[in-house]
Amino acid sequence: MKHFYLILLCASLGFTANAQDTSFRFALVTDTHVGTETGAEDLERTVADINQQADIAFVIFSGDVTEFGSDEELKLSKSIISKLTKPWHIIPGNHDTKWSESGCNSFRTVYGDETFSFEHKGYLFLGTNCGPNMRMGPGQVPRENIVWLDEQLKKQKNKQQPIIYVNHYPQDSGLNNWYDVLDRLRSRNVKAMLCGHGHVNKAFDFEGKPGIMCRSNLRAKAAIGGYNIISVTADSLHFNERTPGVETRKAWTHVALNGPAWMQNPPRPSYSVNTTYPSVKVKWMVQEAGDMGSAVAIADGKVIYTNTNGDIKAVNLQTGKAAWKYHTQGKIYATPLVYEKYVVVPSTDGKVYCLNIQTGKLAWQQETGKAIVSSAALSGKLAIIAGSDGHCRAWDIPTGKMQWDYDSVKGFVETKPMVYEGKVYFGSWGNKFYALDANTGQPAWTWSNGANNRMFSPAAMWPVAIDQKAYLVSPDRYMTVLNTNTGSELWRFRDTANWVREALGISVDSNRVYAKTMQGNVMAFNARSNAREIVWKSPVEMGYEICPSPINEFNGVVYVAGQSGVVHALSAKDGSLIWQHKFSNCLVNTVQPVNDKMLIASSMDGKLLCLEY
Repeated sequence: MKHFYLILLCASLGFTANAQDTSFRFALVTDTHVGTETGAEDLERTVADINQQADIAFVIFSGDVTEFGSDEELKLSKSIISKLTKPWHIIPGNHDTKWSESGCNSFRTVYGDETFSFEHKGYLFLGTNCGPNMRMGPGQVPRENIVWLDEQLKKQKNKQQPIIYVNHYPQDSGLNNWYDVLDRLRSRNVKAMLCGHGHVNKAFDFEGKPGIMCRSNLRAKAAIGGYNIISVTADSLHFNERTPGVETRKAWTHVALNGPAWMQNPPRPSYSVNTTYPSVKVKWMVQEAGDMGSAVAIADGKVIYTNTNGDIKAVNLQTGKAAWKYHTQGKIYATPLVYEKYVVVPSTDGKVYCLNIQTGKLAWQQETGKAIVSSAALSGKLAIIAGSDGHCRAWDIPTGKMQWDYDSVKGFVETKPMVYEGKVYFGSWGNKFYALDANTGQPAWTWSNGANNRMFSPAAMWPVAIDQKAYLVSPDRYMTVLNTNTGSELWRFRDTANWVREALGISVDSNRVYAKTMQGNVMAFNARSNAREIVWKSPVEMGYEICPSPINEFNGVVYVAGQSGVVHALSAKDGSLIWQHKFSNCLVNTVQPVNDKMLIASSMDGKLLCLEY
């Protein structure tokens, strides 16, 4: 009998010890926005405060580490975070990825990765990037992160191991592919999903599972900022807001570890629009393992495209069958440029690559020293490329010899420059718009929108021109028309009812300029008029739209890319809807018609397809 009680006592003590072993505390710091007025100082204060608390086991930084994702801001944030005397783990937020001069490479270079996976006292912590990477739109976990998540879950030996998942965004429809993540996690023992983004403490329900948004580290209107300390006990997670150097407040929310089960049959994106237009069919589709963030080139019977795994690829136009592949060392957001037998593609590894269009073999490469996130423009036989290093350069495509180098660009360049009447035009994320001589690189003029906030720059749209008028749109919601000879403003207008942003196009006959509004309409303007003259406004309601993909027209049809996986075909005559087709729930890159009955489209989640209609 003594032995029996001894066994019970040991078992009881063992259970207690195990329960205690699973208890720990960690800090979640989010939305530090280093680069804003107080971001660095607020982060310094938080790091010093965490170092003084012996019972904090580790720290998680859940995104928006910087304000603009610049190399300078990333290095500054790392220099502060490196002062921590505890382990820490970090993921980027949309501010780190959307305006990244490095094409989202520097975050990985500075911090080692853009995802994390680690275990602590029996828990598995998983963190992924939220996007959007480089292109404005709703958040999107990059395709390569989805592939990474599959790998982590496959490696998990105990499928019932408790998981805490971290992403900068809430796991709902504000993230275009939230379901891609949650459907993978549904078979696992997820205890909570943590996020930032909203700058406040708030509890959510993500398809039945607890979601917790944590406050920004910024002080905002207070004297001192703050972060959250999360205590993991045997049965709960407890969230306490901490004001550095002042106090730890009473827990503002609790999460039961034996909480509710996953919601059954949660809502998912609808593809029912495709049944309305059954004549529109997918001829072929390719699914990449990385994001696709650019338009494609169609030439030599091939579709030539790029992805964020650093690949330049070609597939057969009619079948989608792979023709060749060339790998670079950086993510690629550039649209391939074709000239005769050559394909020119800049990469975020800082190099410009020229390949043979038939074989994919390297003809030449040139080093620039810094990432390039823009696309090349063609002037004669010159490839004109503006980079992230303040330079715009021109290379002779057949030889790879540099023809000129303009070294006074403020901010990095994202767009595809426009070549028009002997000049090359482009905007930058420094609130500037440049006109250079296309043959010599000599500056003709520079225009500024006068904004203090660089996020209002006329940088993402692809400009268009006719009759010595250059048309621009930008995130400040202005449409601006400049004289291409002088840079003087012909007109500049901010429509309070129809908010233009970054999507622009021009008709084949150059009589109309198209602009997409944030309200989800397309507007056509008389391109020949010297005043603002609306030709039509489409009755099509696409919903809230901030996707910057350029608009194309072909044979009387206007093709519009949506931010949620829909291709819209409108009448060039009046903007009425001809057909729609949904093939993804993520941002669609530029839609490129091949002929009257076929087009090529791609989406940010790595889908490339050919539609017939």
